Amino acid sequence: MRISGPVALLCVLLAAAPAGLVAQPQPEPPSASQARPAAHARQFMVAAANPLAVDAAVEVLRRGGSAVDAAIAAQLVLGLVEPQSSGIGGGAFLLHWSRAGKRLRAYDGRETAPMAARAGRFLDAAGKPLARAEAMASGRAVGVPGVLRMLEAAHRRHGRLAWSKLFGAAIRLAEQGFPMSARLHRLLEGEAVLRDVPAARGLYYDEQGKTRPLGARVVNREYAATLRAIAASGAGAFYSGSIARDIVRAVRSHQLPGDLALEDLARYRPIERDSVCMAYRSRRVCSMGSPAGGVTLLQLLGILERTPFRHAAPGSAAAVHFFSEAARLAYADRARYIADPAFVPQPVAGLLEPGYLESRSGQIGERSMGKAEPGSPRHALRTLGEAPAAEAAGTSHISVVDARGDAVAMTTTVEYAFGSRILVRGFLLNNELTDFSFVAEAGGRPVANRVEAGKRPRSAMSPSLVFAPDGSLQAALGSAGGASIIYYVAKALVAMLDWGMDAQGAAALANFGSRNGPTEIERGSAYEALVPALRERGHAVLIHDLTSGTQVIERHAGGWRGGADPRREGTARGEAAE
Repeated sequence: MRISGPVALLCVLLAAAPAGLVAQPQPEPPSASQARPAAHARQFMVAAANPLAVDAAVEVLRRGGSAVDAAIAAQLVLGLVEPQSSGIGGGAFLLHWSRAGKRLRAYDGRETAPMAARAGRFLDAAGKPLARAEAMASGRAVGVPGVLRMLEAAHRRHGRLAWSKLFGAAIRLAEQGFPMSARLHRLLEGEAVLRDVPAARGLYYDEQGKTRPLGARVVNREYAATLRAIAASGAGAFYSGSIARDIVRAVRSHQLPGDLALEDLARYRPIERDSVCMAYRSRRVCSMGSPAGGVTLLQLLGILERTPFRHAAPGSAAAVHFFSEAARLAYADRARYIADPAFVPQPVAGLLEPGYLESRSGQIGERSMGKAEPGSPRHALRTLGEAPAAEAAGTSHISVVDARGDAVAMTTTVEYAFGSRILVRGFLLNNELTDFSFVAEAGGRPVANRVEAGKRPRSAMSPSLVFAPDGSLQAALGSAGGASIIYYVAKALVAMLDWGMDAQGAAALANFGSRNGPTEIERGSAYEALVPALRERGHAVLIHDLTSGTQVIERHAGGWRGGADPRREGTARGEAAE
């Protein structure tokens, strides 16, 4: 029996977990899926979590648009048809590769805390952390949205079509309606808060509060009007004026109000950051640096490469053992050190230097270490406390390669399913600030990822690009899935680079790994048969839904091959293969 609501799903996961193990609820459980072949195309390729978003991106590419143009068109549609995962009320990280310029750029559109934010934001009157459900569905959880400012900045540098020409598909679908998908329908059925929000009730529910039927046409004219304003006047129409005033009013009037101000929206700026890159199996893997998940992703791969993993059979208990142990060590360092680099110095060089990775890998033996302790990389602050934040498993990912060979890997989110559940002008606002640690200190030491004014919360989002030894682009990928994103992306990379799987096989492969807790195995997968052998190695094993949303594009036979995660509703498509 598959339960889709967050609360009901938690009950199922708790019942299924071994004694003493607690699974974090998955706000976006997997969709029913069937095996599918990889998509092939000669000139360009798109992989995203909804076919309508892929259609919009393909239309832009056929008109000569760039990879960034296509990603913008896809994002605008995703915010309409997949509102539980991403939208213009959220944030994103984007990697861009210019084939002609041979240049990699990394754009940070992460949300920020309002300038009035203070460390006790998610504590109650007694100084205890709020229940996560209460904090998530609140004005207090809303960060300054960053995706539109970031996309506008990327478009100014890499766009080929006019900004206003990228909004057509999303506006058309919003005005004429789109059929409610099975995934959206099921998530709305299990949603306890959104049905009581008047604006959302009019979109998704009937007068009795029942979810509108599967396939019902959803029309969102307010979203269309919002997009028309942004198309005509740029992102500034969102960050100032009547839309901004409505955002602030909605956040501040919530029963658990936030402190977002008009000045916070007006001052938001995206950041162009240095990407992080490292060799793995003769390839060069590049991802997004702090506060995103790329450093931890590369740590995981770097530690793994120094273990006997290469000698373990694909899909074996030994392979899962070494992968999960490497993940434990990487996630332990992440919990202590990774945060917004404007607030906490990031020991990136120390975390990724070969000697440090060698020393970390040396802690991996034939039996599980259980819980890894953070290491002491060069240049790391020794005064930080450790307090992992429980990032929810929402989010979406878009991979694009255009006809010129330029590429985008963009991971985008409103955080937990349907974000804060605050609907403004047809779009949902994020609840991204719950990605901060709820406590400011641990063991008398400051926590790197504590709440501070103007700070960007730590993220696991890991959009990634892979380069062949000759420097040419080999793959673009990323995933949804909360804190597990890092090991979802690592799994896909291992599937391709170690086990020779194609893009679709890598996206569909059963998920496994660890976030420095139990070793997690995807429910219903063939990997469940490995549990006895893993327990013999000392692993505490948790079997539950691991709902990735991995979208992969790889170079193949003079063109491109794409794969979309079958756990969601996505697809990969380009022009018809020759």
